[in-house]
Amino acid sequence: MDALYRSNQKPRLLQNYFQQQSNLGWLIGTVITALVLSIPIITVLSSVFLPSSEVWVHLKATVLADYAINSVLLVLGVSIGTLLIGISTAWLCSVCEFPGRRLFSWLLLLPLAFPPYIIAYTYTGLLDFSGPFQSFLREAFTWNYGDYWFPEIRSLPGAVTMLSLVLYPYVYLLSRTAFSEQSASFREASHILGNSLYKTFLKAALPLARPAVIAGLTLVIMETLADYGTVHYFGIPTFTTGIFRTWFGLGDRIAATQLASLLLLCVFFVIIAERYSRQAAKYQSHTNGKQNWRYSLSGHQKVLAITICVIPVLLGFFIPAMQLFFWAINTASEIINNSFYALVFNTLRLALIVSILVMIVATFLAYGKRVSTHFIIPYSVNISAMGYTVPGIIIAVGVLLPFAWFDNTLDAWLTKQFGISSGLILTGTLAALVFAHVVRFLAIGLNSVDASFAKIHHNIDDAAQLLGHKTFDRFFKIHLPLIRSGVLTAGLLVFVEVIKELPATLVMRPFNFNTLAVRTYELASDERLADASCSALFIVAVGILPILILNRSINRTTT
Repeated sequence: MDALYRSNQKPRLLQNYFQQQSNLGWLIGTVITALVLSIPIITVLSSVFLPSSEVWVHLKATVLADYAINSVLLVLGVSIGTLLIGISTAWLCSVCEFPGRRLFSWLLLLPLAFPPYIIAYTYTGLLDFSGPFQSFLREAFTWNYGDYWFPEIRSLPGAVTMLSLVLYPYVYLLSRTAFSEQSASFREASHILGNSLYKTFLKAALPLARPAVIAGLTLVIMETLADYGTVHYFGIPTFTTGIFRTWFGLGDRIAATQLASLLLLCVFFVIIAERYSRQAAKYQSHTNGKQNWRYSLSGHQKVLAITICVIPVLLGFFIPAMQLFFWAINTASEIINNSFYALVFNTLRLALIVSILVMIVATFLAYGKRVSTHFIIPYSVNISAMGYTVPGIIIAVGVLLPFAWFDNTLDAWLTKQFGISSGLILTGTLAALVFAHVVRFLAIGLNSVDASFAKIHHNIDDAAQLLGHKTFDRFFKIHLPLIRSGVLTAGLLVFVEVIKELPATLVMRPFNFNTLAVRTYELASDERLADASCSALFIVAVGILPILILNRSINRTTT
């Protein structure tokens, strides 16, 4: 009997051995992938220890304070604007009943399709002295230059307004989800006890939704710090414009990297503050009970609610979209030619390559996190996903420096050993641009794929393993078919984000390679706003796709 038992144990021991070896392979692969993807961030942070150059000393003595003050003021202004718009509209669409509520619940997401730099260019064309709005005022009241006061759009308040109009959906989206998931029982009880709508919101609903509000605000702050197109066009010196000016204007990459490291530290501070705020207190909301009870607004309250919801949709999407459409009609015959088709092809090709790579890498990391129980795996995956929290300009700086070092080192070695020059293999190529975008947007794909894996119970893995299926077999035969929709959604979201990305593409694009975002920026910088409308309208149209996906996802869990 002992001999028979030992003979039956041998296959199982061999199976466990190969299973451990397979998991070890996923562990090593995950760690290596995380290290490669963290190269840009490590490069930027390491610049803190480099000796200061004369340019850096000059920056500290002259403009560094302006960069910091303007960045802080911009963040504070946009934070206030997005909180006011996002929370108020989310509350109305979640718990109040008024005409058009269902329509507004997804219309309020539409401004997210506008990249900040595009809406900034559009409103500049609308509100500048030579724009249609001021021209109408002068004709209607027979005014001349200097006879009236009009707010300057190209200013810090103008930038705050533009960024608030397109970034508030981050706060709105998460706040709306939080309000909708709260039980309606406590709202109904508060109403029966005589508490007003405002008091219930302020004392009960908002404190429960605080984690979601803070998470949305964190995204807003990071997007504000990462913005380049808007602040550059409006002439506002911030960290992002300072990095560009130091690198390309003053020609000092080290000083530019040190500026980038300061901005990166600010981003890390925002992330740490957000996580600390969630850990400082516990928030519980019992969702049992009816969820469809809403406050019935009176006549004037309905008008006020509709007005509050109409204004951000009108200002953040329809007015700039209509202006772009009118410009595009007038300029399409001249702009849409072979050069424009080449821009579309380059943009779609770049977005397709990056989205495919992100889907592959994100799936690999998420599955490695699932099958390996080593403590280092979660940390490795989190490190690899940090790129989305880092502005595109920092990613570009962090990619160019190590790639340039590798190219120069390889060229020097080949020249010394064999008398041949390799030239620039990575720097200034499409491969470097693709790598930067993969680092930048991997977190989007990873979150979507990881959420799909979380829906698959681990009992399925255990049953497949007992039936003799190895790690790779389980992935291709069981997991991949089940997570296919999540992977495709991740690819679509990344596809759209790559099309909209400006700073990283602007810095790292190869020679004779332009995208729609870069061309829009170039034309707008030359004050050819109407000529930029076709490419801008294409970007906005593509940006509507993830909004429809987000709205459908929310509607599955809320009423």
